[in-house]
Amino acid sequence: MSEFSQSRPATPIVRRSHGLFGIDLASPRHANKLGYLLLAPAALLILAILVYPMLLAIDLSFHDVKFATLSFGADDYTLKNYQRLFSSPEFWNAIRTTCMLLLVVTSISLCVGMGTALLVNQQFRGRSFARMLIALPWAVPEVVAVVTWVWILDASFGVLNWLLLKVGLIGGQVSWFSSPGSAFSAVTMVMVWKGYPFISIMILAGLQSIPEEFYQAAKVDGANVFQRFFWITVPCLAPVLGVTLVLTVLWVFRDFSIIYVLTGGGPVGATETLAIMTYEEAFSFFRMGYASSIGVVTLLICAVISAFLVKKTSHAIY
Repeated sequence: MSEFSQSRPATPIVRRSHGLFGIDLASPRHANKLGYLLLAPAALLILAILVYPMLLAIDLSFHDVKFATLSFGADDYTLKNYQRLFSSPEFWNAIRTTCMLLLVVTSISLCVGMGTALLVNQQFRGRSFARMLIALPWAVPEVVAVVTWVWILDASFGVLNWLLLKVGLIGGQVSWFSSPGSAFSAVTMVMVWKGYPFISIMILAGLQSIPEEFYQAAKVDGANVFQRFFWITVPCLAPVLGVTLVLTVLWVFRDFSIIYVLTGGGPVGATETLAIMTYEEAFSFFRMGYASSIGVVTLLICAVISAFLVKKTSHAIY
């Protein structure tokens, strides 16, 4: 029998799998569908833990309820919570305190963070250790740090009073939490100490992305240190500063543990922010609908401020 008469083995037929729901996800035509499919679990999780509670709080703010139950939406919708809110002196005091704290803490934290970032961006021995020390307050758990500060600021045996007495800056013991001015100063000091490392880390990352050629060209043109800072560093850091300011503003607005552990919102409402007021109304007086209206107003204020900051600082000049 000749070799041409020998039977050849049959070529196997490869059937292409159609993938999920009959769609070939490996095909370039369906590449986008694969991306959406992979993102679906994360999107569902965000909807479950963020979007749904937010919508529930908005709905709850239009009901005059004490406790949130499964049947809280059975009554009619009402604007009673918002009418009471905007006519409440406590609410406007909380707005004023929150805005003051926002301006003071953000401004001081930005200045301290910028200074420390510029410092540790230079070449010197021990730079890595200095960077670690700067980031240390941010790494410490917030409640642990605040409890430590309560001991430091204690009027009887606090380290800060002892140090100020030794230096001669005060003539007697200062009760940091008994008067409105000193309580506000104590809260501001602790929040700046806790918040500036984040700003410093963000700005340091932005500084390292600025090309060195910009500074070399400016030196050739005769620009001094301040001119290089205001005409090169700050414009190039605009996007980083925008994101950092947005995150810092949101942190100051929502921060609860520092103020609650230090002063509880007192004395006489001197440190009562919107976050503290929301907690008190919800879990001390059990006015869930009224507390939800405060939360909704806080959300709107944060959204407006964030949109403004992002629009103003989203692009670098160069």
